[in-house]
Amino acid sequence: LMNNFTTVLGRALAGTFFPVLQQTIGFGSAFEGWTAREEDIVYHVLIPLTPPLGHTFYLEYDTDQQTPGRNFRVHVELECTCPREQLGVNVLCFLHHPDVVRMRTQQPNLTDTLCTGFYLDVEKTVSWFRALVRASWQRLPESRSWHLVLQSSKRCCRLRLTNSQESFRVKVLFGVQRHTSDIFVSSRSRGVHTPSTVWPETYTLAETKFFRHMATQVPQESSHLKCLQLLATVLARKDFSVHSIKTIIMHQLNTVPVSQWHKRYFLLQLSDALEQLRISVEEKYLEHFILGNQRLPQEIRLPQDVQRARPSNLFHSLVQDLAAQSQAMEAYRDL
Repeated sequence: LMNNFTTVLGRALAGTFFPVLQQTIGFGSAFEGWTAREEDIVYHVLIPLTPPLGHTFYLEYDTDQQTPGRNFRVHVELECTCPREQLGVNVLCFLHHPDVVRMRTQQPNLTDTLCTGFYLDVEKTVSWFRALVRASWQRLPESRSWHLVLQSSKRCCRLRLTNSQESFRVKVLFGVQRHTSDIFVSSRSRGVHTPSTVWPETYTLAETKFFRHMATQVPQESSHLKCLQLLATVLARKDFSVHSIKTIIMHQLNTVPVSQWHKRYFLLQLSDALEQLRISVEEKYLEHFILGNQRLPQEIRLPQDVQRARPSNLFHSLVQDLAAQSQAMEAYRDL
């Protein structure tokens, strides 16, 4: 569905100076095979953006300590597209002849539309895409059998599709790839006060790729997805971050011999995961799986600064808030 959208929108955007929509990438639990409950399934997809003709994207690391994590800004720069001079006049370059290009194409450049200053704006980009989806929906064959509802959100585009028998939800994020790696900066939120020009670094695509790799390594009747599915279902009701138990399972998959993930060891792996959760809460430390991990499969491509980074602590909030640690231990005992 989303690739049909990007194909149709790509035709509509041809000849414009808006971002180029690349092929959609699915990530998260629905694409990794461990969604807790069918009614909770949300298909998370990321649409990579590349710059249009005459523009470049330059990622600048954001040093503002008020926003947690590793964050970037997408600096949009105009680049020279001048042809060889003919009779001393160049006519196709936004950098050197912006007025001429606007007059001939009737199109503004990207910095005039989706940027705040010279930085790509998340909220403007999401609003632009939502308008494109609304205007293009009737061109898709799916529109004849599905009803589309666009749900409002500042940093993503939420779609709900229903017909007489079923319904499903899609959450669309946008991203810019870091070099040729599996790491992107994305439109996802770092909290309610994330500035609109901040694009947080995301590792979810690398995580999904890790699960796909492990699917080729573990026994055919492996227990790792069932284990994660069960724990995610229960922990979600105990105010634990589902990503914390996912991180623990990923660390185990990367260290425990693959033969021990056969279903006959299910209770053992479940017990080990819970014990690691207890230790992590007590020590107020759970190491990030991707950042600084030197033991990832070779096919997972990381930028050097991500590969060499100091792993972050996913339980840093427990260090800052003793009451939060007490609540987490109480929730663990209930579990």
